[in-house]
Amino acid sequence: MKKVCVIGGGAAGLMAAYAAGEKGHEVLLFEKNEKLGKKIYITGKGRCNFTNDVAPEEFLQNVVRGEKFLRGAIYSFPSQKTIEFFERYGLSVKIERGNRAFPVSDHASDVTKTLEKACKSVGVSIRLNEKVEKILSTSENTSTMSDIGIMSRIVKLKTDKEEYDCDVVIVATGGLSYPSTGSTGDGYAFAKTLGHTVTDLKCGLCGLNLTGDDFKELQGLTLKNVSLTVKSGAKTVYSDFGEALFTHFGISGPIVLSASSVINRMPLQALAVTLDLKPALDEQTLDKRLLREFEQYKNKQIFNALTELLPQKLISFVLKASGVSERKPVNAVMKEERGRLVKTLKNLPLRIKSLRGFEEAIVTSGGISLSEINPKTMESKKISGLKFCGEVLDVDAFTGGFNMQIAFATGYAAGSTI
Repeated sequence: MKKVCVIGGGAAGLMAAYAAGEKGHEVLLFEKNEKLGKKIYITGKGRCNFTNDVAPEEFLQNVVRGEKFLRGAIYSFPSQKTIEFFERYGLSVKIERGNRAFPVSDHASDVTKTLEKACKSVGVSIRLNEKVEKILSTSENTSTMSDIGIMSRIVKLKTDKEEYDCDVVIVATGGLSYPSTGSTGDGYAFAKTLGHTVTDLKCGLCGLNLTGDDFKELQGLTLKNVSLTVKSGAKTVYSDFGEALFTHFGISGPIVLSASSVINRMPLQALAVTLDLKPALDEQTLDKRLLREFEQYKNKQIFNALTELLPQKLISFVLKASGVSERKPVNAVMKEERGRLVKTLKNLPLRIKSLRGFEEAIVTSGGISLSEINPKTMESKKISGLKFCGEVLDVDAFTGGFNMQIAFATGYAAGSTI
């Protein structure tokens, strides 16, 4: 039996503590907040989409960074095992559109309560309102690490209340996203102090700030069944179909959030971002549709001829982008102008200024370098007894429960392999 200290009472930390306790180890879990799972409470708009019920191979296709590293953990503890775990400890689960798993109650707090119940059932001791300040290590001759000769090992953990002797420390402190929940980058500081590399930290799954003011008239407009495409030169770097939402700062919504995680390391101003407002129609079919609308409204201004084709809020924006006056009579619209309008409807340009900040980003992209971590055990290759799991690692995925499943899978790998 080993003394295990887990830092962080979120999804990854709770699962790691449970897995270690299940193996019979003496486990202390430290959470600096007054309650467990503060970020879990706001996940999925308070409903907590805690995993995605797909096979591991399909799951890995939704990983943006760290797919190869995560392969072992996701196959060892796939979504189905996560669902079985929650059901075993009393949570009723339902699967919704896109294979998203939620508690039947639609209360995120029930996910946290279930994790806490599981931890307590295997003897985990939970310390709330106790902030870890330092992880202490020492060096020893290590014959098993012949390529290094001497390897540090974990010996002690210091909090704002006391010091604890320990054999293993699992860092599950989250990233920088939603700092109000306690994700303030503590794990990165611990890692750097102990000699680990932290890659550039970027916002993931966040909205996009647009340049100019034209988009502000669209605030609150939701577009369903549209396609977003991002190109870098001639190369398409991202394309997806779904829902987008115009906001006071620019654009958000599921397809935009996913795009942000792909483009967050690219020069944003150099990217061409477009919305296809009518992805079900090719240009020729859309042109015929326009001709029918124009025939019906031939004695009206073009603005009024588009009310059945587009939301009213969007008409002026589209006409301006296509260079056609909204007051122009329909019977005076030239073929070339109609052609420009068709191309704009299929490729509405959006000028990206920047990503939204960590206050709004769902996940942190970047983190502790994966080359320094054993993917089977989540243990540091530099310090014996030091493990990392969850968002603190340089891994992230698209929306849909994938990031929480990564937390559970890496947490389980960290705790169960001690």
